[in-house]
Amino acid sequence: MAHIEVTLVYSPASRVVHELVLQLPKGCNVSEAWRASQWFSAMENPSHSFCPESSVWGRKVSPTQTLNDGDRLEALRPLKVDPKEARRQRFAQQGARAAGLFARRRPGAKPGY
Repeated sequence: MAHIEVTLVYSPASRVVHELVLQLPKGCNVSEAWRASQWFSAMENPSHSFCPESSVWGRKVSPTQTLNDGDRLEALRPLKVDPKEARRQRFAQQGARAAGLFARRRPGAKPGY
């Protein structure tokens, strides 16, 4: 039986990354790969297996997506803060004068240029 090599990556917290290289049977899908890693076995429900939201090389995939040799399968964490809201908060903290494209101007330059 032919095998493929897949790298599984999971980051439970910021700046913490777990990486595992597995030899899986050809034709293996995303949920089977996570099951083989046993990282999420504590979260499994006997009626169905747990499969986190996943991406292959940064592109979101479904649990039934077939994996290829050399794929990098990544578990995606849910966002804690809406990115738009985080940007608004950062902008409010630093103020309008220090932020943006025209924060630093040449001496004597017109505003906005």
